[in-house]
Amino acid sequence: MPLFKPSIKIICLSCILIVPTGCALIPADRGRLPQLDVAQVELAEHIKLPQDTHRDWPQARWWQRYDDAQLDRLIEQALQNAPTLQIAATRVETAHAVLAQNRAEEGVNTAFNADSNRRRYSGTGLFPAPIGGNYFNETAVQVQASYDFDWWGKRRAAIAAALGEENARQAEYAQTEQTLTAVIVQHYFNLQAGWARLDNLQKMLDAQNALLADKRRRIDHGLAAGDERRTAEADIAGTQRLQAAISAQCAREIEALRPLLGADHQALTELRVRSLPEPSPTLPSRLGIELLARRPDLQAARWRVEAALSRIEATEAAFYPDINLAGAIGFDSLTLEKLLKFDSRTLFLGPALSLPLFDSGRLRSRLDSARAQRDEVIADYNQSVFAAVHDVAQEAATLQGLQREREAQEHTTTAANHLFASAEKRFEAGLLDRSTVLSADLVVLRQHDARLQLQNQELSCEIALIKALGGGFSASPETRVGRAVDISSNKPIR
Repeated sequence: MPLFKPSIKIICLSCILIVPTGCALIPADRGRLPQLDVAQVELAEHIKLPQDTHRDWPQARWWQRYDDAQLDRLIEQALQNAPTLQIAATRVETAHAVLAQNRAEEGVNTAFNADSNRRRYSGTGLFPAPIGGNYFNETAVQVQASYDFDWWGKRRAAIAAALGEENARQAEYAQTEQTLTAVIVQHYFNLQAGWARLDNLQKMLDAQNALLADKRRRIDHGLAAGDERRTAEADIAGTQRLQAAISAQCAREIEALRPLLGADHQALTELRVRSLPEPSPTLPSRLGIELLARRPDLQAARWRVEAALSRIEATEAAFYPDINLAGAIGFDSLTLEKLLKFDSRTLFLGPALSLPLFDSGRLRSRLDSARAQRDEVIADYNQSVFAAVHDVAQEAATLQGLQREREAQEHTTTAANHLFASAEKRFEAGLLDRSTVLSADLVVLRQHDARLQLQNQELSCEIALIKALGGGFSASPETRVGRAVDISSNKPIR
């Protein structure tokens, strides 16, 4: 025992003297890609939509603004059963497991080892007779422990990187949820618009058949030419063709909804016709940092940048000496009956030193790789910022154009209604024939069909704008890697 203590002191003193000279030189980082400041990104001044201070940003359950219980049930079913959300959830769990693994390696690590074997010792070796040249049973029981002091923050940086990846996966889950709900709402309104158009086309077909019957009567009495009948028949065939195309489109919309809901072939049979809601798009007056906080894809990209920076810190920490403390205590005996005797005890305690003196090439290559990955995720982040603003600008500009089309369509529809009302009055007064009234009615129905198409386009564009604005997601842009943060605002993952 007197020889043991000085040895430990000498080893520790040697470690202290060697550490300053045992560091590998960290190469300078001269080519870092600059990260785009999203606060400086704004929409063009000419892109404006009606403002509503209570609805500038979409709410978490934004689809409830349409007040459609049938749509609400579909989305709730999707949020419970959708395969895409299940995939995203498993990725979150995988990232969480990696984080737990990194945290488990922090601090003190202990292990219990037990070993028993039968061994013949050499008769001419280290141990003389009676041990040498004979067989003995050796049994050992030990508790081993080691402590990583993490002098340079390597373990902390690895944990921060794993935490950043988990938060990125959380944001990806929210992005998957947003995409899922937006696609469901779009398919649902496409289906409702198709059904509304089919109902309107049936009215058009009834009017065209009545007009054809009137043409035939006029031809039979010599009051019209045969070309008018053929024209009416061609119009009927065109309407029937359009009916068939829209019916097929409605069937496709139903089949598109089915896998999104995780539903079987018997699902969606109870869907009923609902009136299309009136679009009411709004756009915040400013985007800036708010867009970063509300776009889960931007949050995921930002967390990946944070994780990449932490991985660089962990890689740089490997350039410094690694000093850990290891120890073991237990019993070791050649006979089982003496294993637990006091004299059978064993003890080991000492520092473990690792110096990267001849490993600089491998360390530099790892650091170069980590820096290249950082620049890659920064480039992805910058591109995501531009893509996000582009999405908002594009949908807002499209909505502006659709709103102008809606105004023109309203004027056209009003004129068609006045024409039809005038034709009915003149028909009742005996001043016009029935074919003129039917033709005026067909004009009104065609304008209604055009309005339904335009209304559906506006709804689709409004949904796309809601998704581009974050769709109800909200996360604090000031959050930094260093503590566990659940950045999914819609519902907990675990």
